Order: sequence, then C-alpha cells, then structure tokens
Amino acid sequence: MLNLTDVYLRQDDFELRANLTIGDGRCVAVMGPSGAGKSTLLSILGGFQTLTSGRLTWHDADISDVPPSQRNVAMVFQDNNLFPHMTAFQNVGLGIAARLKLRKAEVDRVNTALDAVGLAGLGARRPSELSGGQQSRVALARLLVQRKPLILMDEPFSALGPAMRLEMADLARDIAERTSATLLMVSHDFKDVERIADDVIWVEAGVCLPPQPLSEFLASPPSGFTDYLG
Repeated sequence: MLNLTDVYLRQDDFELRANLTIGDGRCVAVMGPSGAGKSTLLSILGGFQTLTSGRLTWHDADISDVPPSQRNVAMVFQDNNLFPHMTAFQNVGLGIAARLKLRKAEVDRVNTALDAVGLAGLGARRPSELSGGQQSRVALARLLVQRKPLILMDEPFSALGPAMRLEMADLARDIAERTSATLLMVSHDFKDVERIADDVIWVEAGVCLPPQPLSEFLASPPSGFTDYLG
C-alpha cells in the first residue's frame, strides 16, 4: 500500500498537496488540467522531487528520502526512455542489468518479454528502425523484466494514434496484472482512462484528490472535470 501523508511540495510559485492512499495492485489514472501537478506527483513518487514536508510510505516503510535508484519503482515517460544506439533487446535488458552482462536465464527472460509484447524477432532492431507503437512495446517489455511493484507512466502513449493508444493501454494493464504491480498513469485521453483505470486521482490547482473508483468518479465528478473534457 502506498500512502501520501500531508505531502506538500513548493517550487517557486507552484504548490502541490496530497493526502491519499493507493491500494496494492490498483491501476490508477491521474487526470487534471495542464499544469495542475500530475507529472509532479509522479516525480515525487519516483524520488525525483524532494518534499517540502510530509511523508511518503510504501508498505509502512518511509521512502520520503530514498533516492530514485533505491526505490522499487519503474517509470515510463513520453519518449519511452529508449537509448537510440542500443537494440530493442539491449534496451529491455537494461531493466535487469545496467551493464547488460546477462546470464542465460536473463537472456531468456528478455526474449520472453519481447515475445509477450508482440516483438518476437525484432530484438536486434534499434529504436529508429521501429514504429512508434513498437517503441512503446519495447518500453513495456522493460517494465515486464524489471518486475517492480510500482509502475509510473507519464503520458506514455501520447504520440500514438487513437487505436494504438488503446492497444498499448490494454498491454500496460496486462503487464501490471501479470506482475501484481500498482500502476499510476497520467493521461489526457479519457478513452485511455476508461480502458486502464480501476481508480482516478483528480489533480487541480495543486491539490491531489484521493483516488475514487472510476464508476464513482463518473457518477459525481469534480467541478473541473466537465471543463476538462471540453
């Protein structure tokens, strides 16, 4: 279970506050207007932002000051975090070993992950030789081999077309379920949210509301949600 207790971050004129709990194994969409603090929330969870005050705990262990490299967190950003000079296999293998010195069992694990995301036979290709959807699949395969209990995704499919976004959302949820991970994904596309989310965290004016089941959120949405949908 992930707990944010009296979390407060101040950066110049920007403030973000959160008091919420996220259950294990939940798929959570993070929504809100541009500039509200959605990506900042993920940065806090990933350890890339230092809290001004408050406490962040994972299964009752205080991780507020734990550096990113020591957190059990996997992150995917808009650009998929792929190294252009490395092959798809190598980019996935980085999720296991930074120096890519893989044992046979780990090589098999990478190939199995590539197969699972529909990239069988494409491990030798570099990102420039892959389509946008295939690059997203490489990033998801890396999540699969990392086996982290908390997955953070910041608009990972925003550059893809509508049909491919939905396919990738399905795949991301499948990976979270396979690994029993808790997933938080920032998205501006409500179709993605409907596809992936158990719960929704609404962020507006620097305040993160506690997660609500998607059905409850839609039955009684916050005041800014209608304007958000346009």
